[in-house]
Amino acid sequence: MGNIYLFSLIAGLLMAILVIPFYGLPGGKTGGKKSSLAAHISLAILLTVLVFIFYYLFNIDRNLSSLWLFILVSSAVGALFSTGKEKLIKGVLFLGSLVFCLYLLSAFLFNANEKYETATMDQKTEIETFDETKTPASVPPQFARNKMRKAFGQVPNTSYYELGSLQIQKVNGEYVYIAPVEFSGVFKWWNGKTTPGYFTLSATDSTANPKFVKTEMAYTPSSYFGKNIERHIRMQYPKSIFYGDVQLEVDESGKPFYIRSYGNFISARNGFDVKGIVMVDPQNGKTVDYGLNEIPDFIDGAVSPEVVSLQNSYFGNYVHGFWNSVFGKRDVKLPSDEGTEANVTPIFDENGTMYYFTDFTSPKEGVDSMLGYSLTDSRTGKATYYTGNLKESYMDSEGALQIIEKKFIEKKWKGKMPVLYNFYGEASWLTPVLDSNGFLQNYFIVSAANPEISVYGTTPNDALRLYKLELQRGGGRLDGRSEAEEKQVSGTVLRVYKEKSGDYTAVSFLLDNKQSYIISSEREPLAIYLKEGDKVQLTYQDTGENFLPAVQVKIEGLN
Repeated sequence: MGNIYLFSLIAGLLMAILVIPFYGLPGGKTGGKKSSLAAHISLAILLTVLVFIFYYLFNIDRNLSSLWLFILVSSAVGALFSTGKEKLIKGVLFLGSLVFCLYLLSAFLFNANEKYETATMDQKTEIETFDETKTPASVPPQFARNKMRKAFGQVPNTSYYELGSLQIQKVNGEYVYIAPVEFSGVFKWWNGKTTPGYFTLSATDSTANPKFVKTEMAYTPSSYFGKNIERHIRMQYPKSIFYGDVQLEVDESGKPFYIRSYGNFISARNGFDVKGIVMVDPQNGKTVDYGLNEIPDFIDGAVSPEVVSLQNSYFGNYVHGFWNSVFGKRDVKLPSDEGTEANVTPIFDENGTMYYFTDFTSPKEGVDSMLGYSLTDSRTGKATYYTGNLKESYMDSEGALQIIEKKFIEKKWKGKMPVLYNFYGEASWLTPVLDSNGFLQNYFIVSAANPEISVYGTTPNDALRLYKLELQRGGGRLDGRSEAEEKQVSGTVLRVYKEKSGDYTAVSFLLDNKQSYIISSEREPLAIYLKEGDKVQLTYQDTGENFLPAVQVKIEGLN
């Protein structure tokens, strides 16, 4: 607390000197040096208290530049009531502070190019093809919150607490949601002092149940006074510039830490460029800061989603400066607001690296065509912009959600958390579908370039299997081929399972090599006659999936 006291005292004395004349009091009254000194001291005390209250409540950085409004008002009042040379001096100070204030307030008009440079992205055409053997982290946070709330009975003294913000991360190789238990009010904090722990829930398995992890935390976002985590961080780093909310991360042993992104203004207290994080142990308040190149391995979301959303805005809007973003809008791209966290959606690649996904659309009203999409590394802040196949017109995330809404219009189901993947060489939207109560009903996949191609299944992998069949349907432009190697095999059919898939039948069968295969009757019409004991020759794609996609099936005696 010592720093804020000293800062408030210096600011109070400075403003008192500016406000009260040295050679006379307001109204022409004079009272000698003693009355002038008393007035200075009294006003200094009052202003010191006001500055302290302001900085304590709003928790902003305590750099001298943050006093610009106080100095402007103080110098204006001082110039108004002073006389002679003192009036001239304070008048000059007022004009100087006015110029500085105008510089601060107008900075956004002139630093757009610098903002764009800080947000510059590498450019590619498409993301890599999704690994068919993996399961995407596709449990929507709304559904995860519902499940955690229903499991809140695991929390001791339940009435004291409520569920905090969700954060997705990888822990011990598993993708999970983390949500701290927070105080539900100031009186609950006064009586409870510490929160009891956090919930964890699988981000890939919608059937998993939440687990409550007991670990007391004293420094939290819902605590008050010196125990409030943001205020505690500010007291330790009074001059640092922070952006975005604090986030809870846990290490491989399950120990929680709160982190927050810090950085620099682009210019004149405007804009933000991330440089690192501050990490706090919520049990004892111990803090440590790390640059982006030295972040501990267990932290996935070092760059906050709010920072990434801001960078996306810089990249999309300021490609040709500020004025173009307002009037001409040449090459302007608007980042989507369909993300799950501050308009961006966290996803993981096959190596377990977390990225923030955002799609960009046209600023023109009524257009749902996607201009591109970005992936931002959540640890380094480095981003890549993908243009997509320039010969195709991709549908944006809002368009995908509209298709889902029309598909289930009678049931009033809606899509949440749309993410673009490269499935089998086709840019495709994968979207969980929730009912009106927030319960997960299915997973919907639709081609971004060909919206008529869509499927849904009870799990992401079910939907992927049906989607590959839909892409493989004969006569179409698409064949659903991934980069997997094509192989041939012969054998005897041990088991057969057939299910309706639109106007056609999906035929799954097990050979005597103990490997399962799948093919659509549209690609191979005679496959509907396949039965146990048949000898077959087939060509398939070695994708590594449990059900390998067959390209051609020859049934002995029928072909």
